[in-house]
Amino acid sequence: MLVPLLSSFTLLDFIALGLLLFAWVGAGLVIEHPPKSRASVTVLMRRYRSDWMTEMLTRKPRIFDATILGSLRQGTTFLTSAAMIAVGGVLALAGQPQTLDSLVMGVGIEGHPVIFWQTKLGVVALLLMHAVFKFIWSNRLFGYCAVVMASVPNEVEDPRAIPRARQAAEINIRAATNFNRGLRSVYFALAGLAWILGPWGLMLAVAVTGWSVLSREFASTSRGVLLED
Repeated sequence: MLVPLLSSFTLLDFIALGLLLFAWVGAGLVIEHPPKSRASVTVLMRRYRSDWMTEMLTRKPRIFDATILGSLRQGTTFLTSAAMIAVGGVLALAGQPQTLDSLVMGVGIEGHPVIFWQTKLGVVALLLMHAVFKFIWSNRLFGYCAVVMASVPNEVEDPRAIPRARQAAEINIRAATNFNRGLRSVYFALAGLAWILGPWGLMLAVAVTGWSVLSREFASTSRGVLLED
């Protein structure tokens, strides 16, 4: 099975797949660990999340903070469900490779072996599954954050207040980090679908996706707004 599979792919296919994986991992590293001279939106938002927990100490009542955290959890829940549905759709499509082969190659034209299309769709499914795991963990971390926030004493003078607010901020930041990783996996999973059109289609999709992800982190209007403070 391995020999027919490898013979179905060209060197360009392997290069395109390598480019996809490199862009997916590389974008995450650059965004989460950017140069000190040019912080990403993700890094800038860490300070705002820390400031949020500090402001929470003196905000009475704290219903506003609980509402915001609740909306964040709803977002992770929605995207978890959406990603799981997408995984099911990809697996269903992988179960009907003959239909896909006839659509792409043309009716009556000798196509590729079944495992050829299943391999391409498998890459997309793996990226989506990674996103599901990240969204689920993000949702759980936001839940931890809610509990820690609730344990912060109402009196600022309490010696436990500031340390617990810092703990809540750190958990909140970790939750957001996992959420963003899940989003990037979804973005590159969508790019991976272009592999169905061939290696050039995948490389073009990866280039566009990589540019979109990085530009929103390093050259977006929202970044300029965050830097105004």
